[in-house]
Amino acid sequence: MELHDIWFVVIAVLWTGYFFLEGFDFGVGVLSKLLARNRVEKRVLINTIGPVWDGNEVWLLTAGGATFAAFPDWYATLFSGFYLPLLVILVCLIVRGVAFEYRAKRPEEKWQHNWEQAIFWTSLIPAFLWGVAFANIVRGLRIDATKEYVGTMADLLNPFALLGGLVTLTLFTFHGAVFTALKTVGDIRVRARKLALTLGLVTVVLSLGFLGWLQVSRGDGTSLVAMAVAAVALVGAVGAIKAGREGWSFALSGVTIAAAVAMLFLTLFPNVMPSSLNPDWSLTVTNSASSPYTLKIMTWCAAIAAPLVMLYQGWTYWVFRKRIGTQHIADAAH
Repeated sequence: MELHDIWFVVIAVLWTGYFFLEGFDFGVGVLSKLLARNRVEKRVLINTIGPVWDGNEVWLLTAGGATFAAFPDWYATLFSGFYLPLLVILVCLIVRGVAFEYRAKRPEEKWQHNWEQAIFWTSLIPAFLWGVAFANIVRGLRIDATKEYVGTMADLLNPFALLGGLVTLTLFTFHGAVFTALKTVGDIRVRARKLALTLGLVTVVLSLGFLGWLQVSRGDGTSLVAMAVAAVALVGAVGAIKAGREGWSFALSGVTIAAAVAMLFLTLFPNVMPSSLNPDWSLTVTNSASSPYTLKIMTWCAAIAAPLVMLYQGWTYWVFRKRIGTQHIADAAH
């Protein structure tokens, strides 16, 4: 296996980690409006992800940086073609971070309500747009012979991409509901289970439709295996949450995300951005990669730094592993 193939796999792993971790805190952000009944319960939901949400975004920065360094042509075409949706995602992530930090800076109800609204919308919009973006990538884009995207924004809003956006939105919200049930106690935990069950059933229908469409249009034997794993894991996650096994459900929803991302990248390889105008104009792991020397240096750096970052992030989750409930918020306020 060549270094550019290895870095294609590494980038797939980074996106898997990002969607697994940021997925549930996007979901919790959406649930802050759908599940929480009052201000205290919103604080409970926000506090479940408060210590970890910013660490989860490191995976996005790393995935973007790795793409820029390992596949500069892929990075350039991706960010020029998806300029507006990626800008919207970036603005949402900035506002979302500010909302987490500034929400409790003042006691006025209107001030806190406005920031809570910001958390909801800046969680929902990126959760949807990431699905739209990746669905368009695997579907194929209007890329010309000079590796430039020559399509329009309207081209990105096709039925397949919109379905992909709905899948990521519902899957992340289901993932977040399971995480909420896993991290809370009391009535909010019970309601999170019930909502997760409903969301899970909707996610099963949408996901099977999207992954089946992808398999028929671009899949092969290996992608079919990944699709089967994703489907079985998702059904298992729904069954586990129905049985009250939040830990198993969370693990299986994570497997679902990992298998779905694996299917996306399996249908791409050896392309990184297929051209819908002419297959010969597609960006591949070969014609969009950096020099072998650059990839070699990156490999050594990643081999040293990645384990340290993962150990630190794992330690953070271990420290903040306990459940919380409204009683803890009341004690803190007192």
